[in-house]
Amino acid sequence: MDIFNLSGKNAVVTGGYGHLGKGMVEALIGCNANVIVAGKSIDKFNATFPEKSNKYLHFREIDILETESIENCFSSIVGDFGSLDIVVNNAHATKGNSQENMSDNEWNYTMEAIAGSVHKAIRAAIPIMKNRGSGKIINIASMYGMVSPDFSLYQGDGCEVYTNPPHYGAAKAAVIQLTKYYAVLLGKYNIQVNAIAPGPFPKPAIQQENPAFIERLKKGNPMHKIGRPEDLAGVVALLSSRGSDFITGQTIQVDGGWTLW
Repeated sequence: MDIFNLSGKNAVVTGGYGHLGKGMVEALIGCNANVIVAGKSIDKFNATFPEKSNKYLHFREIDILETESIENCFSSIVGDFGSLDIVVNNAHATKGNSQENMSDNEWNYTMEAIAGSVHKAIRAAIPIMKNRGSGKIINIASMYGMVSPDFSLYQGDGCEVYTNPPHYGAAKAAVIQLTKYYAVLLGKYNIQVNAIAPGPFPKPAIQQENPAFIERLKKGNPMHKIGRPEDLAGVVALLSSRGSDFITGQTIQVDGGWTLW
């Protein structure tokens, strides 16, 4: 449908060479957007996207913890391509996995690398999008920004190493609130701000090393499935396109119904 056609639009996906990021990048390219993958490692970009013939796929370096790096990245995109129409805040980083003994350093680093980095990216995008008179900002949250983990999932069968720590969900909940805040603030400028809350999307390595844990994840949602990166394609296309021009401040769960229970 033409309403989802992103021809002439420039989109940046932070962490676009990661497990979920690749699916988002491919969705945007499929809608004819010009896509810039922003990250720290061009080697990871080249490994994830070995096809060099696609003239609508590019790499820019970014450090999501550093304001200057984010601003320079976004400015270079505008300078090279003329605009920045879509920002997908997907990249994040964490430290620590303890439920009861997390250090202050681990807590502060993770909150800054998730919620803080989203705030920095939105702040950098605002003047660019206001000047253009439109924009789409998509923040990647999590089901654990909406509900607490079922801790029984992480007990026994070697599943303890996958325990979801307290700072991750707290930071992703902050991302959801930032989404609402900036949706209200920026609505009058024709800038829509929405979030996606993925559910169980285990990386291939985890699927291979612990099938028992994967079965637990499948049983945790009514569809009895785990997510694939391409399962995010439809919602990314919607929130990036004219199809979402009257949608803002929303968090769309892509979780197989996990948050319904």
